[in-house]
Amino acid sequence: MISKRPNYIAVALMWFSFLWSLHVSAQENAKKIWYNKPAKRWVEALPIGNGKIGAMIFGGVDEDLLQLNESTLYGGGPVKKVINPNAASYLPAIRKALLQDSDFSKAGLLTKNMQGYFTESYLPLGDLLLKHTLPKGKIDNYYRGLNISNALATTRFTVSGITFTREIFTSAPANVLIVKITGSKAGAIDFLASLKSQLHFSVEVIAGDEITMDGKAPSHIDPDYYNPEGRQHIIYNDSAGCNGMRFQVRMKIRVKGGKVTADSLGIHVSGANEAVLYLSAATSFNGFDKCPDSDGKDEKKVTGRLLMNALKKSYPILKEEHVADYKKYFNRVSLNINDSLGHLNRQDVLPTDERLKKYSKGAYDPSFETLYFQFGRYLLISCSRPGGPPANLQGIWNNELRPPWSSNYTININTEMNYWPAEITNLSEMHLPLLNFLKGLSITGARTAKEFYNARGWVAHHNSDLWAVSNPVGDFGNGDPVYANWPMGGAWLCRHLWEHYQFTQDKKFLADTAYAIMKGAALFMMDWLVKDQNGYWVTAPSSSPENKFKDHEGKPQGVSVAATMDMSIIWDLFTNVASAARELRTDYAFQDSVLAKRSKLFPMAIGSNGQLLEWYKEFDETDSQHRHVSHLFGLYPGNQITSSTQNFFSAAKKTLEIRGDGGTGWSRGWKINWWARLGDGNHAYYLIRQLLQYTDAKSIEMHNSGGTYPNLFDAHPPFQIDGNFAGVAGMAEMLLQSQQGFVNLLPALPDAWKSGEIHGLRARGGFEVNITWRKGQLAVAQIKSLSNKTCVIKYTKAVKVAGVKGQCLKVNGGYQLSFFARKGIIYQIEPSAIHQNF
Repeated sequence: MISKRPNYIAVALMWFSFLWSLHVSAQENAKKIWYNKPAKRWVEALPIGNGKIGAMIFGGVDEDLLQLNESTLYGGGPVKKVINPNAASYLPAIRKALLQDSDFSKAGLLTKNMQGYFTESYLPLGDLLLKHTLPKGKIDNYYRGLNISNALATTRFTVSGITFTREIFTSAPANVLIVKITGSKAGAIDFLASLKSQLHFSVEVIAGDEITMDGKAPSHIDPDYYNPEGRQHIIYNDSAGCNGMRFQVRMKIRVKGGKVTADSLGIHVSGANEAVLYLSAATSFNGFDKCPDSDGKDEKKVTGRLLMNALKKSYPILKEEHVADYKKYFNRVSLNINDSLGHLNRQDVLPTDERLKKYSKGAYDPSFETLYFQFGRYLLISCSRPGGPPANLQGIWNNELRPPWSSNYTININTEMNYWPAEITNLSEMHLPLLNFLKGLSITGARTAKEFYNARGWVAHHNSDLWAVSNPVGDFGNGDPVYANWPMGGAWLCRHLWEHYQFTQDKKFLADTAYAIMKGAALFMMDWLVKDQNGYWVTAPSSSPENKFKDHEGKPQGVSVAATMDMSIIWDLFTNVASAARELRTDYAFQDSVLAKRSKLFPMAIGSNGQLLEWYKEFDETDSQHRHVSHLFGLYPGNQITSSTQNFFSAAKKTLEIRGDGGTGWSRGWKINWWARLGDGNHAYYLIRQLLQYTDAKSIEMHNSGGTYPNLFDAHPPFQIDGNFAGVAGMAEMLLQSQQGFVNLLPALPDAWKSGEIHGLRARGGFEVNITWRKGQLAVAQIKSLSNKTCVIKYTKAVKVAGVKGQCLKVNGGYQLSFFARKGIIYQIEPSAIHQNF
């Protein structure tokens, strides 16, 4: 009898094939968000966008809803040239109340007189409804998904043996929305496509397969939180000013087989084998300083041209161009956190909402963290494109007529937070809408500086909008000064101009765009500062955004002197504008004056509990766990507080410990970045898990309700996109930092990320960085120089640069190696045999 021995090679190959298939599947699923049921709520729908057109896809079976947005559709019109001509007259009395009398109540009441109009609101464009006539039968194999690797959304299901598929995308090259509907059986496609809007609108038939929806936005909408009795909150005709902007949506459907007709209900398709819907949208917006009604663009010509150009190309070509355009940005960065369980605990086979729930309960799922990271980059590519406006509080996606906080630009944190991941995650072009917006804001801000403060330069406050509002909001005395009269928004936004230069080394941008805006903001601050009794330059009135302290009588107060955030932002602005002038070899006298004033700014101070003080005195707070921790600006996004300023570094950590880990979504996102800057990767990772807590909360609870909705949108609550972007920035900051003049590799690597690799991150100084780590230690890094600069590498242990002679010196907190990096050369960084104990 002959015994048969097992074929070990065949068995090994079989297992290798199986494991590789799991790996490939995991990598693919790591870039998909998907569900096994239609969305019932807006925060379950899937977002797509091209920077101009946004859509939320519900994926219904009999009826699918695509809720539409257009990035420039706002209420109102240009800012009035004169707003509050008596505002500046109140400033001397306010300063006397603060600096001489310490009468915070009086100062707060007087400050209300220095307010103007509220901002306008970002509005929903309308709804695209697809009502299908389907065969009777059970719905099987339902799938609704978004592939963030190519920005294609798909809804698929089977009825009576027929599989119906909708493929949807918004093309940036063509600036159209495309819906392709197919069925596995010839002649199976029957549906009605219709348009409607919450705004004033009318539908017109253009041809047998084409319709338009024309509409009008209000000339004014009050914020959702401002509801005085007897007031009309939505006004369509402003007899004293500019009427609201016009808009048009144009839709055409082409079919293979079947019949297409159009009437007042919409476009009817019957008996088709395939249908492709083309949709263009535009408004009459013609710039922040032009009335969109009387001086607006011809939105009808724009939609007609866009649709005509799109129809010249076949569906495969439009899709190919869309995918290629998207991938050239998205593919720049890849992140893989190795699954140390070897896919034995895979969660990617679950629908995303179920996966999020399991993750919230503690499931180990590193590929879900990478999905969240890349989803944030997807959102930024989808809502902020060159030539369009900046991403607002909700990016580009809003379905409410009076949206939360007007869905505007809240520039005391939220707008800036939207763009924290732009440079470090290699999406520098997506930063440009915000940077270009500052040109208009500096123009309206110059009027505000003169009218409200008799000051040079330009200023912007807590809120802005498409019209570049720069005045303190509040409807002339109805806003709380703790947010309304905060004049630091423009100065903070100037940090983004300097960051863009630091990452790109684009000296033409610095000279032609950034420097004049930065200098204008600095000129305002030089005039705004006053001396206190000790000879320090201080701000008065001053507030720490949205937080209050108790005065000596225990009464809550918002207005004081020299709040730490004020002084940190001014220190940051003066430092950066002087550095910019030095880079450009210009304005030497101005450099000297700015730095001289910086040297006498009111200094940061440490309180009795070792914490960084938020105000100029150690007041008791009204809320010790307030969501804003604004006085840590100097730790992140600024760089005034670093490991080199050890006392304040430790005080910042103590502040965070006292504040706690709760908060709204964006607040937790900011805390991730702070803990990353403190070098505590495990604490930062804990907050990532807190940010990714499943929620369907509808109430606004400011301490512990922040989390993530089923569609991975950030829950403030309600939805604000800034938490998504802060989470992405924080994850990148854990792996790479460069704010101290050196490239810091794996500065806050958590224990949970034992092994992995990230490719394509950017560092200040003009460097592109790839990092691979194993068992919590650097394995290899590659640094590509994008300009001729000296590169300083820092790591916890000694490293060497292949092909470059240099000594790795021990410094505070690690080792540093410096070398001159030539443009276009890729340098390999490896652990050195010296001082290594792997």
